[in-house]
Amino acid sequence: MEGCFGMTTDTDLDPVRNWTNWHERRVAAVAAPHGPLSLTGTHWLSDYPEGRIPAVPGVWRERVDGVVLTATADEGLDVDGRPLAGEVVLAADRGPIDGSRVSRGGRRLVVMRREGLWAVRDFDPESPARREFVTVEATPYDERWVLPGRFHPYGESRTVRVENADGRERGLGLAGELAFSVDDSEHTLQVAVEPDGSLWAVFADGTSGLTSYRFRFLRPSPPAADGTVSVDLNRVLLPPCAFADHFICPLPPPGNTLSFEVAAGERTVVVR
Repeated sequence: MEGCFGMTTDTDLDPVRNWTNWHERRVAAVAAPHGPLSLTGTHWLSDYPEGRIPAVPGVWRERVDGVVLTATADEGLDVDGRPLAGEVVLAADRGPIDGSRVSRGGRRLVVMRREGLWAVRDFDPESPARREFVTVEATPYDERWVLPGRFHPYGESRTVRVENADGRERGLGLAGELAFSVDDSEHTLQVAVEPDGSLWAVFADGTSGLTSYRFRFLRPSPPAADGTVSVDLNRVLLPPCAFADHFICPLPPPGNTLSFEVAAGERTVVVR
């Protein structure tokens, strides 16, 4: 799944101030040098059998256990902070983008793997999207969108095939359903469980493609032992692919289109 860039926890007890601080930090994280706006390409190595990716230095070849990068000194690549002249085997980068092993000046070349396929992502702080970015439009905090919910885990995790933002179909793991009520009507979303126990839903609603992006993310905190969880729709997020076309965010699985308008949270990207 795609990262959400800049998620943090607030300790301020005033909900409006808490949300405002969260939103400001979120905008700053999006606009950071290696935030989602800086992604200029996701290059699947299976598309480049000769190992040469246009506009990306070096020769990149995939093998079962990693990616072999070969470069000459004049190509200007650094690996672990040192110039590369020769060959190195790379595993998938797991940490922050600016901590990726391969760099060229300000650019970060991030190795990733999805469903057995290897790719290289190019994050460039000088990307046109980052230069043109103004802010993330979000609806101001409204306490009515903070709803009690309950997580109902499945007996065992499920995987469904869904279309991704790049047009390819991939598996999306789901661990249960999140139930909550709006105007006395109950609604459910299929959700994944993150490594830290928090929930993650990909959903659409009555605003999608109209006054908000075509789908959005919801990331509630870990449920309590009895399954209860706060569903704060004020913190609905734009997916990474709203900021750069080269992310491969999953589209909502069947059943995750809400029948009402979620007029809350992040709505659209504002550009010059």
